[in-house]
Amino acid sequence: MDEKRNLILAIALSGLVLLGWQYFFPAPQYVAPETIDGQNQEVALGASPQAQSEVGLALDAPTRDVDDTAPRVQIDTPDSIGSINLRGAKIDHLALEDYKETLDADSPIITLLKDGVRSYYASYGWTGKNVTLPDNKTIWQADRDVLTLNTPVRLSWTSPEGVTFIQDISVTDRFLLSIKQSVINNSTQSLSLAPYGLISRGGTPETSGFYILHEGLIGVLEESLKEIDYDTLLEDKRQRFSSENGWLGITDKYWLVAQIPAQGQKFNAAFSAQQSNLEPRYQTDFVTDAQNIAVGETVSYSSNLFVGAKETTLLDRYRDDLGFHQFDLAVDFGVMYFITKPIFYMLDYLFDFLGNFGLAILALTVGIKLLFFPLSNKSYVSMSKMKLLQPKMVELKERYGDDRQKLNAEMMTMYKREKVNPLAGCLPILLQIPVFFALYKVLFVAIEMRHAPFFGWISDLSAPDPLGILTLFGLIDWQVPAVLAIVNIGLWPLIMGFTMWGQQKLNPAPADPIQAKIFGLMPIFFTFLLATFPAGLVIYWAWNNILTIAQQWIIMRRLNKNAQQQT
Repeated sequence: MDEKRNLILAIALSGLVLLGWQYFFPAPQYVAPETIDGQNQEVALGASPQAQSEVGLALDAPTRDVDDTAPRVQIDTPDSIGSINLRGAKIDHLALEDYKETLDADSPIITLLKDGVRSYYASYGWTGKNVTLPDNKTIWQADRDVLTLNTPVRLSWTSPEGVTFIQDISVTDRFLLSIKQSVINNSTQSLSLAPYGLISRGGTPETSGFYILHEGLIGVLEESLKEIDYDTLLEDKRQRFSSENGWLGITDKYWLVAQIPAQGQKFNAAFSAQQSNLEPRYQTDFVTDAQNIAVGETVSYSSNLFVGAKETTLLDRYRDDLGFHQFDLAVDFGVMYFITKPIFYMLDYLFDFLGNFGLAILALTVGIKLLFFPLSNKSYVSMSKMKLLQPKMVELKERYGDDRQKLNAEMMTMYKREKVNPLAGCLPILLQIPVFFALYKVLFVAIEMRHAPFFGWISDLSAPDPLGILTLFGLIDWQVPAVLAIVNIGLWPLIMGFTMWGQQKLNPAPADPIQAKIFGLMPIFFTFLLATFPAGLVIYWAWNNILTIAQQWIIMRRLNKNAQQQT
């Protein structure tokens, strides 16, 4: 019996530590330095990408001042709006039509790529010698003013030597651009040039600061997932890879900007960072092997650029239909991928059927209960029998006193006679832990859960319960100070804590008084702890507790009835 209690106590306390670590010890957040007089403070961080290193590119050097007069090509698609700066042929403005920053009706839409202070952009070009190459100051010519789903844009520029560089940019699918780079060698000598693509980001963005989520440089290179934090890259300066398949980019919690080189062709990739006087700059780039271009010859290279939301089904489709190698790994489902992703797809399927992710969570909980019913039912029967045996256990303790060896032997004899397994009660907890963490991961990282409403006051299942005790659950319009946030517990966490307490009352009480006190405090601990967690997770736990209470109550009633009939 003591072994069982110790095991449950260890599991519960381990879960408490894992869940509470991020609340009580949050990761440090980056604070952006202030700009001077609102002017752009970007500093050149390296040579132009024309200067190719042995593997990879030097960091791009953005211009110091923003040139609002540079000509632009507008981007207007069903999913995104923005523009291409013809000075440097930079895709430096792109916003997502379907996503807003907050739930407010007048909230601005999410902007990923942007120019100006802390610019964030993608650009393309060629590296090589013996020819003037376009750089970030080159003014390109466009054959039209607007890039749409059905109208691609051609950018072109001709060097003094007569070499014409072309970029054909088209919209191929949701959040996806295709870039075909071409060189027409009308010079008097053959050339050796290599195409490249890069993503450059100025400043370190604010991150969630949770160890279960990666935000920073990311890619699938050399047949494995590479995840590099901003601070790590600032220390390393550059990390290089060589690959034939994969992709590379920069990821936020819900958003991704990624270069997808031509699959099946060798390319060198690099993640780079450099600290300037004010802010760092990060870059991810790829460059292929040089191609020989004879006089009068034209060569081309095609790649793709993804700028958008990390919608799981969309990334899976690009992996399967377009051959983007392991592109689905951009969504950080973690080491429990084999559990987390199936749970996401089950929720997504139930959402399509029920029309609400909150109802999908409730239905999934019922499904999981049914799936493990045979095992959990045996456990609950054993626990219920243990509760009925408590008077006999008290009698044995009074009889044998401090003779622990004799007491344990008599208790084991009683367990065998009554066909009770004292460890069986651990099974429901052990089964629930991986599902709980997997669901937490889905609610935390899947953009499909972002701003997903339930009923009543829950307007976002991925955010904590917005109503709290200190506002009388929304009756008082009061901005709770941050120092009191820990005690401003929402209604759903209270429901969860109450159901957890009710479930404990149906279980046999620990024999050890200290263990009994610790177990009695756990509903309070978890109520405070889960108050800061996504509401969807709290709803899942509360609903799971309610189902468990109902199951245990039915079992207890049946066992009591059988015991009365036998007597």
